[in-house]
Amino acid sequence: MRRRELPIEFRATAPARLDFAGGWTDVPPFSTREGGVVVNGCIELSAHVELKLGGSLIRLVAEDLGQELECADSRGLVLDGRLDLIKAALRMFPVQSGCTLTTRSEAPPGSGLGSSGALDVALVAALTCARGERLAEREIAEQGWYLETVEAKIPGGKQDQFAAALGGFQRLSFHDPDVGIEPITLDPVFAAALERQTVLCYTGRSRVSGATIARVMAAYERGDRQVTGALRAMRDLAEAMAQALRASDLGRAGALLWENWRHQQALDSEMCTPEMARLERALANAGALGGKAAGAGAGGAMFFITSEDARPAITAARDAGATVLPLRWATAGVRAW
Repeated sequence: MRRRELPIEFRATAPARLDFAGGWTDVPPFSTREGGVVVNGCIELSAHVELKLGGSLIRLVAEDLGQELECADSRGLVLDGRLDLIKAALRMFPVQSGCTLTTRSEAPPGSGLGSSGALDVALVAALTCARGERLAEREIAEQGWYLETVEAKIPGGKQDQFAAALGGFQRLSFHDPDVGIEPITLDPVFAAALERQTVLCYTGRSRVSGATIARVMAAYERGDRQVTGALRAMRDLAEAMAQALRASDLGRAGALLWENWRHQQALDSEMCTPEMARLERALANAGALGGKAAGAGAGGAMFFITSEDARPAITAARDAGATVLPLRWATAGVRAW
């Protein structure tokens, strides 16, 4: 009787997200001191991880970034600005000495769509699967956050990792270290309309969220009244957004996006780039019901809820120099096999 061979390839995928309201309130120290609330929905722009065991070297490949490197053993996994997230993942979850770890994200780099959080989650899922470990979704999310913020030393909150692990629409509450999970079930007809009337635009200019996050949270720690007031207002808007989505109120959801974006811009003088301002004006003139920056802001993507006919908004976005990205809701979270 032939002995069954163990698999030598492992894969994982996890979706990106749109943060409809409350983003920034999941970031310490605000989430620690006052507690945050975020409403987000996952989209089918996913992070993919493939792990192949074997060989004499550790080979890391980021296909979407066009970067790769090799090292003889785990001692070469030094954080030096080159593929640090992937290195940190292998340091957290070591596998056999020789392997090729390949990553790819369908979202543009620096888009603000939570693609690094999705990659965190996919890396944790693939590597733990290879180690024979099966983690629950919550634990994958927590480990993904630890990977990025502690091991890779990239500051940020937890909403991206929890969105990618869970999928669908969520109302997430944060009072560190606790995370509350409350799924939002959309009426199917409303979900289809929201998908059809949401226009996702990449401005062409990526952003480095870490620097922006550091400035904003330093201002909060100093007691800056404008920043503190904006964070509290966005937390309240997330509660209102959850109600609007459950009530299938498209107009209300759009208005809340505009309001969230107004408070988001109050956090930092560099929050709205010239490209974003031009795109916002174009979509407002095309009749958008509301819109905001995706993620931290200061570049990357914006998304807008449009009138029933989204074509004028799509044309306006392209005329403003933006790339319109495909959008479909992702009901499933992380998968590993």
